[in-house]
Amino acid sequence: MTRDDIVRLTDRWFAALERRDAGTFSTLYADHAVIDSPLGGTLSGPDGVRRAFDAFFTAFPDAAFTFEEPCIDGLRAAIPASVAGTHIGGFSGLPASGKAFRFALVFLLDFVDGRVVRDRRIYDFTGLLVQIGMLKAKVRDH
Repeated sequence: MTRDDIVRLTDRWFAALERRDAGTFSTLYADHAVIDSPLGGTLSGPDGVRRAFDAFFTAFPDAAFTFEEPCIDGLRAAIPASVAGTHIGGFSGLPASGKAFRFALVFLLDFVDGRVVRDRRIYDFTGLLVQIGMLKAKVRDH
C-alpha cells in the first residue's frame, strides 16, 4: 500500500463513521483484524468491528467526531481526534444517563493489503465514565 492508498482508505473510514454506515465501515477491516478499545474490549474480524460500531452508536447516537490529518508512517497511521455527544443508550450494563461528554482520542491503525488489520483506540475511559455520571471524581483537599 502506498501513502495515497492509506489516505483514500482513511477517508472512506471517516465517511463511514460520519454516515453511521456499519456495513461499509466493517468492510474496511481484514477478516483477521483486531480492534482494541477501552469501551469495547478486544474484538476481531469484521463482525467484531460491526458489534463495536453498533454498541458505540447505540450508547451515543449523536456522537460527532472531529478528525485531524492522519500521521502515516509506512503501513501505520495515527489519527488524533475528538468526540462529543450524549449518553442516550446503555452500554456494558450501564443505563443511559442523558449526560454530555467530550474527549480526545487517538486511533492507531495498521494496514495490510488495502485493509485495516489492527485498530487500537486510546482515550481516557475513566474520564468518560465521570462525565456521563457513572463514576464520581474524588476531589482532594490540599
